[in-house]
Amino acid sequence: MRIERHFTKANTSVYDSIAFKKVDVGMKNPDGSKVFELSGVEVPEQWSQVASDVLAQKYFRKAGVAARLKKVEENSVPSWLWRKIPDEDALAKLPETERFVGEASSQQVFDRLAGAWTYWGWKGGYFDTEDDAKTFFDEMRYALAMQLAAPNSPQWFNTGLHWAYGIDGPSQGHYYVDPDTGKVTKSKSSYERPQPHACFIQSVSDDLVNEGGIMNLWEREARLFKYGSGTGSNFSDLRGGGEKLSGGGKSSGLMSFLKIGDRAAGAIKSGGTTRRAAKMCVVDIDHPDIRDFINWKVLEEQKVAALVTGSKLCRKHLADIMAACQIGESESRFSPSDNPALKKAVIAARKLMIPENYVQRIIQFAKQGYTKLDFPEYDTDWDSEAYLTVSGQNSNNSVRVTNEFLEAVAGDKAWHLLRRTDNKVSETTSARELWEEIAYAAWACADPGLQYDTTINEWHTCPESGRIRASNPCSEYMFLDDTACNLASINLLKFRGTSDVFDIKAFEHACRLWTVVLEISVAMAQFPSKEIAKLSYEFRTLGLGYANIGGLLMATGIGYDSDQGRATAGAISAIMTGVSYATSAEMAKELGAFDGYEINKSAMMRVMKNHRRAALGETAGYEELSILPVPLDVANCADKALVKAAKKAWDTAIMLGEQYGFRNAQATCIAPTGTIGLVMDCDTTGIEPDFAIVKFKKLAGGGYFKIINQQVPEALKTLGYTSKQIAAIDAYAVGHGERCPRCQSCGLTRQRF
Repeated sequence: MRIERHFTKANTSVYDSIAFKKVDVGMKNPDGSKVFELSGVEVPEQWSQVASDVLAQKYFRKAGVAARLKKVEENSVPSWLWRKIPDEDALAKLPETERFVGEASSQQVFDRLAGAWTYWGWKGGYFDTEDDAKTFFDEMRYALAMQLAAPNSPQWFNTGLHWAYGIDGPSQGHYYVDPDTGKVTKSKSSYERPQPHACFIQSVSDDLVNEGGIMNLWEREARLFKYGSGTGSNFSDLRGGGEKLSGGGKSSGLMSFLKIGDRAAGAIKSGGTTRRAAKMCVVDIDHPDIRDFINWKVLEEQKVAALVTGSKLCRKHLADIMAACQIGESESRFSPSDNPALKKAVIAARKLMIPENYVQRIIQFAKQGYTKLDFPEYDTDWDSEAYLTVSGQNSNNSVRVTNEFLEAVAGDKAWHLLRRTDNKVSETTSARELWEEIAYAAWACADPGLQYDTTINEWHTCPESGRIRASNPCSEYMFLDDTACNLASINLLKFRGTSDVFDIKAFEHACRLWTVVLEISVAMAQFPSKEIAKLSYEFRTLGLGYANIGGLLMATGIGYDSDQGRATAGAISAIMTGVSYATSAEMAKELGAFDGYEINKSAMMRVMKNHRRAALGETAGYEELSILPVPLDVANCADKALVKAAKKAWDTAIMLGEQYGFRNAQATCIAPTGTIGLVMDCDTTGIEPDFAIVKFKKLAGGGYFKIINQQVPEALKTLGYTSKQIAAIDAYAVGHGERCPRCQSCGLTRQRF
C-alpha cells in the first residue's frame, strides 16, 4: 500500500516539531495513600497532568526494560526497523541495580507501539516501499504524541515490548495462525506476538470440564484478563435449574455457574491490578432461569444496602451496650435488670433488630474484661468490602430479546421458557411481566441491558457462518462466537480547524491509517484459544471508532440533543465507516479478502448497501430489514461538506468492495474510550455528551482547582458572545470563592448540610 504524509515531513524527526516537558506524576487512593509516583516523566507539552498520570501509571512498562539494548539483524527487514534485545555485555558493566529499568518517557511508548505496527506491517507485506513504511512509522508516532487517536488499552500494555526491548517469557497458552501455512500454531513466547485485542466473544457449551465447556471458559477468560482484555459470552446453552443430568440428578442451574465465573473475574481483574475485569454475560429471553438472571444484581444491591446499614447500626448499638457494661464495678453491671443504662441500650438494640446473639455475646465479652469492640462498618463505594462480598459485580449483564418477544409484549401475549436439554416448554409466563421485571431491574441497578437479536442479525455481514449471539463487555463489538476485535478511537476535537470547519481531509487520512493499524494488529496477534485464533484470522474484525463528539459539538456551538447535533454526528460516523471499509477493500486488492468473504459475499454487500442508503439520507429501498434505520438527516447537517464526504466515502467503499471484496468482516464501532479518552485529554468519551460545565483540574504538585469546561468559552465565542461576557459567564459558573451573605455556616448546619 502507498502511505502518504499528512502530519509529518520526510527526512525530519517527528519529535523535532513537538515540544516536550518533564512532569512529576502520581496517583492516590481516596484515602490519600499513594498508588504510584514517578518523577521527571517526559510528555508532549500540551498534555494535561491527568493524561500524563494515566500514561505513566497505566501504560508505562514499569520493569524489565534493559538499560542497554542491541539490534537483532533480519535480512528481510530494513535495519532501522530491526527489533532489539538486551545487550548482555554492556549490561554487565553496569551496577546490578541499574541494568533493568522501566519506561520513563512517552517517546519510548510511542516508538514501541508505532515501531511494532510498522515491523509487523512490513513482514506482512502491507507497504509498497520502504518509504511507505517510514511514512507510516512517522505518522503513527505523530498521531499518538498529538493525541489525534489512540488504540485500546491492551495495545499500550503489550504491543512492542518484545520488538522494542526483547521482553519475553514462556507461553501462556496462546495460539496464532501461521501466515505461511495457514495453520493454527501454539505460541512459544508470551510477548513476541502481543495480545492487542480488547474485545472478545467466547462460546461456552453445556459441559462442565471439557474443552469449550464451563470450567474451561474461566481459564480462557483468565488468559484474557491477565493481558488487559475483556470478554463476553452467551450462556443460554447451559441447562436451567432442575433440568436432568446425563448421569442422574438435576442441574444446579445457570446462576450457580455465573457466580463462579464472577468470583474468578473479580480475583484476576484486567491487566493485573489496573482495572476491574471486563466481562459480559448474555442470556436469551426464553431461558428457564431468565428471571433469576434478570433479578440477580437487584438482590445483590439489596444485600449491599443491608450490609452497609446493618454494619453501621450494629457498630453503634453494640458499642453502646459495651459502654453501658463499664458503668459501676459490681457484677450486677452486666445484668440489664440491675443496670438501667444497659437495659436502655439493649432495648434500643432490640428495637432495631440487632441480632440477639450479638447482644448477649457483647455482654459476655464485657464480662471477660474487654472494654472495646471492633465491629467494621461497610460503605457503598464500588470497590468496598461490601461490594466485594456480594456476587455479580464483575460483569455487565444483558438479555437477548427478539422481535417475536417484543411483539408478544406489545400484544400482552404468553411467552414460553424452553428447557435446554429437549427444547420443550419449561414454563409459560406473561411477556409483559418479564418486560416489567427487566425495566424494574434496570432502574434498580442499571442491569440488565438489552440486545436486540433480530435487528443485530439483520445487519450481520456474515450470516452464512453463524448467528451473532453475544457481544464484548461494552456491547460495541457484536459478531460470531470465538472471535476478537481490537479497537482504536480518533479524537474528533483535534480535527476542528481554526475557523470551526471540520478538517475532513485530515480525518479521512487518520481513518485510513488507523484501519491499517488495526488490520496489522490482527496479523501480529496471538489469541487465548485455537478457535479464536482461527476465526479471528479468517474474519479479521476491526473496531475503529471516535471519541469527543460531545466536545466537538459544544466547541462548534451545536447542541448535543439537537437535530443539527445528531446530523453532524451521523455524517462524521458515515465518513469514518465508509473510509474504513474503502480502506479494507483497498487492502483486499493487495492481500486478498478475508477467508469467509466468498460464502458471505451477497449478505455483506447487502449490508454495505444498506449502510450507503442510510449515509445518503434515504428513507426507503433497504433490503431485508424488519426495522429501518434512522438515516443521515441531510437537511439539518449545517456543514454540507460533511454530507458530500459521506456520500463519496460510501460510493468508494461500494465500488472497491464490489471489485475486490473486503479484507475485514467488520471495520468500525463506537467504544466508550474510558482510559484512552483520558490519555487523549478528551472532554467527552465515545458518543456521550459532557457530564458537567465545571470540572476540577488536577495540579502537578497535588490538589485540584475548579475550572470551566475548556470547550465552554469556545462555544460561547462561536455563538457570538464578547470576551467580557464570556469572562463573566466563566466566573459565574466556577464561582468567585466568596461566602454568600445569606448562607451562613450556622444556618446550613441547622438545615443538616
